Amino acid sequence: MVSRETLPLLRVQGVSKQYGAEHALRSISLEVHEGEIVALLGPSGSGKSTLLRCVAGLEMPGEGDIFLREERITERPPYARGFGMMFQQFALFPHRTVAENIAFGLKMQRVATKDQLRRVEEMLALIGLPGYGQRSIFELSGGEQQRVALARSIAPRPPLLMLDEPLGSLDRTLRERLMDELRSILKSIGMTALYVTHDQQEAFAISDRLLLMNRGEKIQEGSPEQLYRHPVSRFAAEFFGLHNYLPVQTLAPATPPYQWEARTSLGSLCFTTDAPATTLLLVRPEAARLAREEDSNVITGTLHERSFRGSHYRLVTAHEGSLFLEWEVTTPQRDLPNQGDVIQLALRPDAITFLTP
Repeated sequence: MVSRETLPLLRVQGVSKQYGAEHALRSISLEVHEGEIVALLGPSGSGKSTLLRCVAGLEMPGEGDIFLREERITERPPYARGFGMMFQQFALFPHRTVAENIAFGLKMQRVATKDQLRRVEEMLALIGLPGYGQRSIFELSGGEQQRVALARSIAPRPPLLMLDEPLGSLDRTLRERLMDELRSILKSIGMTALYVTHDQQEAFAISDRLLLMNRGEKIQEGSPEQLYRHPVSRFAAEFFGLHNYLPVQTLAPATPPYQWEARTSLGSLCFTTDAPATTLLLVRPEAARLAREEDSNVITGTLHERSFRGSHYRLVTAHEGSLFLEWEVTTPQRDLPNQGDVIQLALRPDAITFLTP
């Protein structure tokens, strides 16, 4: 018998959805376990928000089923599912105080007034806004409003919190700061969450696991590290900003500690990865540094572009056959070559992998 602890909190099984001739979802399956934060990630039109709305009960799947703790809830109306929701527009009540906004869901549940007050104080402490209960929504900054919206969503203790681009309306600096805060708050209370976003960095920062989608289909599922380091397709690689592809001319087992030695148009490269699925290599941009005399895995090219990106420099190197490769290096500016110079780069073996074309 399977124990309750090993069963998923949420199970989506073969869910499809069509709008006329358009397939918004194609047989999507997903499991979310207690306390897990799962991001639904993909470009506009990928189906991620449609999937969230099906889970919420705001859309009815054309095919497939949705289970909460193994109880089928496919046709259950949204209010009867008891899920928390948080959207890009916080939809706070402007005529109510911060405390009244947070207590809204508790009132709908007919929670006793004394317990409402205690829960509101707990939420204000949790989101770092103690003493803000009697303030007007208009007195809050964008980041503070976001935290109040989160507190309102989780105050009723929903079994599942669904967030649809909750940081999308904030400026980049504030959004990056709130990524870590949001994850920390959700983890501190063991909240299970489905998080929709089109932003890769946001998904990496907040989630335990990602479901990458495109045109209504599941492309890849796994931890943020797995999807970034081992994308299963060219679409997945390029969605994560990976564009360095090298066709393999010959492949042979390498001398330990490496597994493979591949001959490419840029020379031989040794690396460690799973068994080859294709003859196309993907080299991540952070793989490169300026080569030293003793280095192996060295490629030579011409510096085509150089730009400062704050924490690193972005280099574009040009190679024979109209091949351009992109790199992120932390070399001090004084040591960098100039545009048009010949440049030698040493590539880390652990940043090279095979890719499905």
